Amino acid sequence: MSMKETSHNQALPSLEDSYTLSEQQIESYQQKGHIVLRQVASSSEIASYEPIITDLVKELNYHNKPIEQRDTYGKAFIQISNLWEKSEAARRFVLAKRFAKIAAELMGVEGVRIYHDQALYKEPHGGHTPWHQDQIYWPLDTDKTITMWMPLVPISEEVGSMTFASESHRIGYINKMVISDESHRTLAGYIEGKGYEKMSHGAMEAGDATFHAGWTLHSAPGNPTDSMRKVMTVIYYADGLRIAEPDSKARESDLKAWFPGAQPGDLAATAINPLVYSRSVRS
Repeated sequence: MSMKETSHNQALPSLEDSYTLSEQQIESYQQKGHIVLRQVASSSEIASYEPIITDLVKELNYHNKPIEQRDTYGKAFIQISNLWEKSEAARRFVLAKRFAKIAAELMGVEGVRIYHDQALYKEPHGGHTPWHQDQIYWPLDTDKTITMWMPLVPISEEVGSMTFASESHRIGYINKMVISDESHRTLAGYIEGKGYEKMSHGAMEAGDATFHAGWTLHSAPGNPTDSMRKVMTVIYYADGLRIAEPDSKARESDLKAWFPGAQPGDLAATAINPLVYSRSVRS
């Protein structure tokens, strides 16, 4: 690391202090399976981290075809994972105690580990993200998983944030469909049939965040604007969980990628799943 980069990182905001949640917010999250929290990171904090994260996304972007030549998944976003391993600044952001503590408190657990992070940058005129459940990819049999979805730029009503099917997390595993046109059609019909309320938190400022459970059905609109929709996500799970036997190709693949060297039945705690918050550990 160069001296310039070292001094730059020392100047970055720490993101270690607490964000206060009310009992009502925790209850609402547990009831609906999603919540929006305003200014989880301040505009000045985002101004420090956004350029660094965006530079990493540009550097690591694997798409080499124009949007119109990609499949539905490829049209939906540029997706880069585990930025925290690739730069000290991204590490500070992703492993921030402030975010992890919110995740633990919303789930009502003692501590949380990182599953992985993802930058999800929806390009100008990028496509919609079909209805899906995140946790069909994860070899974890639990309801104690949660994703933080934080825009690094303001998101207008026109672009929109995600749409959630409230209370759908209570069903657990619905089916094994990966994100696709087929998942969109099938799950839209499922939501209709069950009568779930579809809810979007609408426009968001940079540093606002939604949190949703791993089983909560959700989708996102396309990006009709000429600006990049820049979002950073972090997936957390309760500390102390064990890895489940993968029951699909997607889960087999995730087991190799995100719990390297571990086997079903092992504690879900490899070197790339750091414990980022524990109520019993004082800093």
